[in-house]
Amino acid sequence: MEFVHQTYDPGETIAAIATPPGEGGVAIIRISGDHALDVAARVFSGPVHQYRTHTAHFGQIRNAQSEHVDDVLLLVMLKGRSYTGETTVEIHCHGGSLITRRVLETVLAAGARAALPGEFTFRAFMNGKMDLAQAEAVQSLICAKNERALDAAEQQLQGNLSQFVQQFQYTLTTIAAILEAWVDFPEEGLEFATMDEICEDLEAICQAMEKLAATFHDGKILHEGLSLCLVGCPNVGKSSLMNALLDKDRAIVSATPGTTRDVLEDHLRLNGLHLKVSDTAGIRETAEDIEQEGIRRSKQALQQADLVLLVLDAHQGLTEEDQRLLEWVPKSKTIAIWNKIDLAHAELPHLTFPFTVKLSAKQKQGLEELHQVIDQLIWQNGPPSKEEIVITNIRHKEALIASIEAARRVQQGLRESVSPEFLTLDMRQALNELGKVIGTNVPEDILSAIFSKFCIGK
Repeated sequence: MEFVHQTYDPGETIAAIATPPGEGGVAIIRISGDHALDVAARVFSGPVHQYRTHTAHFGQIRNAQSEHVDDVLLLVMLKGRSYTGETTVEIHCHGGSLITRRVLETVLAAGARAALPGEFTFRAFMNGKMDLAQAEAVQSLICAKNERALDAAEQQLQGNLSQFVQQFQYTLTTIAAILEAWVDFPEEGLEFATMDEICEDLEAICQAMEKLAATFHDGKILHEGLSLCLVGCPNVGKSSLMNALLDKDRAIVSATPGTTRDVLEDHLRLNGLHLKVSDTAGIRETAEDIEQEGIRRSKQALQQADLVLLVLDAHQGLTEEDQRLLEWVPKSKTIAIWNKIDLAHAELPHLTFPFTVKLSAKQKQGLEELHQVIDQLIWQNGPPSKEEIVITNIRHKEALIASIEAARRVQQGLRESVSPEFLTLDMRQALNELGKVIGTNVPEDILSAIFSKFCIGK
């Protein structure tokens, strides 16, 4: 179901299952809105309206026919002291899809509306419990694939990114106020700061914003992970290497060249990062239609991958097909791998790649070195520290870049003695773009797009 941003109606009470589907010990149904206590009182056996905030109570859920539905714990959180900022009731019932659905249906029949995806967090945003960057961090926290992504999401949820943006806004607002004063009172000769001082302040703020925007490279890696593609000529051991990396028999290994006809994919946790690993068909000249299609897909996967492992056969040495492949693969994102070093081989030629590894996939020798080299290629400037603020959302990066460009135009205009009334327009744009990050200036379609990605119940 697609979330469509609607006019906020604080009087409407919503409900949804807040725990993942499936079997489990406990499931949670969340109710939020002005009439949350009324709805809960219609289905719960106890005196809900008499309960103090942040207290838990044991009782039974009963439907409109007074039939017993489940034994539950009911938690009350009064307005202003809940996740959404509204009066909220949570019903902790037995886990399991059927019983959880039955409790939710009972609650909906008692007067609540089924919540849309992300609507609880949307209400928290609308009620000032969090800004938009923090709201987006909630989803990032849920979807984090590794510890580093989790740390980045926690930093953003705690408001660290928002504090950076607010500092940028404060500096730009101060400059904007000076420009506005020059426009409104030109005859007064107001001199709050010299032109050079304003340009210096703009330069400092632009550099700070550029530094934050540049963290998106690392943030994207933490949040989304990377794609890792194994390429090479037939029978060099790509499938064996994939199995060794995954530590399971995922790909068929055969001495017959051309065994892999399609792109095989699996997922790997390596050095704390999430990697999507692809084993591709061996690249060679062939007249067979099926193998040609597999090779076409291999080349496509290679171009789209973030990292490439080019596998070569140390026992066989370089062939003409290897030489063509060496010239074709992008060196900046490729690790050259000499496989089968456990077999007899001549002296291996020097390869003009930044990273080269020797290993035996069959014997699982050299894998630890490969892990280290992959980490070096990913974090060529070192991984971000746990305390470092990184942006993981392309929307945030685009807003920062647009704000920087507007601020740079102001800086250039001041140096070229452009009339201040023209520069104030650019200053307003710089501030508006920053507002998009924390939600002070966000169109409705952007809100719809953001909260539609949330799960129902969050």
